[in-house]
Amino acid sequence: MINREDVEAAARRIDGRIRRTPLVEAEPGRWFKLEYLQHAGSFKTRGMMNKMLSSAIPEAGVVVASGGNAGLAAAYAARELGVPAEVFVPVTAPAVKVAKLGKLGAKVVQVGNEYAEAYAAALERTDALFCHAYDDPAMVAGNGTLALEISEISDTVLVAVGGGGLVAGVIAALRGRARIVAVEPVTSCALHEALKAEKPVDVRVSGVAADSLGARRVGDIAFELATDAEIDSILVDDDAIIHARRKLWDDYRIVVEHGTAAAYAALISGAYRPAPGERVTTLLCGANTNPADLG
Repeated sequence: MINREDVEAAARRIDGRIRRTPLVEAEPGRWFKLEYLQHAGSFKTRGMMNKMLSSAIPEAGVVVASGGNAGLAAAYAARELGVPAEVFVPVTAPAVKVAKLGKLGAKVVQVGNEYAEAYAAALERTDALFCHAYDDPAMVAGNGTLALEISEISDTVLVAVGGGGLVAGVIAALRGRARIVAVEPVTSCALHEALKAEKPVDVRVSGVAADSLGARRVGDIAFELATDAEIDSILVDDDAIIHARRKLWDDYRIVVEHGTAAAYAALISGAYRPAPGERVTTLLCGANTNPADLG
């Protein structure tokens, strides 16, 4: 099982290649980890960089299936390391993410309407290093490095969850040191349903955050860690997510994806109610979005 030592090793490996993103106190006891300022716009760059630096990469380079952010992270890491990258995304992937993939130099292949279909197509590429978007030990350990940067001020960490690659890393880094709360949309809740069923299960995926949190099944690593650590799991609806994203813009001029806003939605909707004096850190983990509707 991945633990803090794995995360610390990843932090040493990727040091100097990722940004140590800002941590700001938005109001007394309420912190934001501004991970959306990471290279390529999300926490996944940490995981992808760790994966590639700890792997033997063939001449064909790397291949990844993604709703968008994992692909951007892989494209960025591959460009920095000088290897080819091919990214499979569903045809429903936001245009802003697809365009950015091209700018980062990746070959983009659009297949199917959901991540699961793009994933199946990517697996057919057997000559390249397959980099799983979330269910990979090196990815999880790399993702968890952001948690090392908040451990001293966090009693509770709110984490938006799709496939579980981020929450797994946070658990590995902070279990026994902070309360970890997984937050998912009602319409895309693979971890929540897995915890209820006591095993990973397929779920239907829809809603405003499906492009980044729309994993049909939670990763085995995340399920194992979440079950063993007995973390909290809560749900928020689309209205709460939309309101949270708008409020981040209105109050702080922070532009994030709907998936990212899910974590903040738990706090401002009352789905999660902190105790008096509890220090809560919300991970704002990705910003690859079209801000046109925030004007």
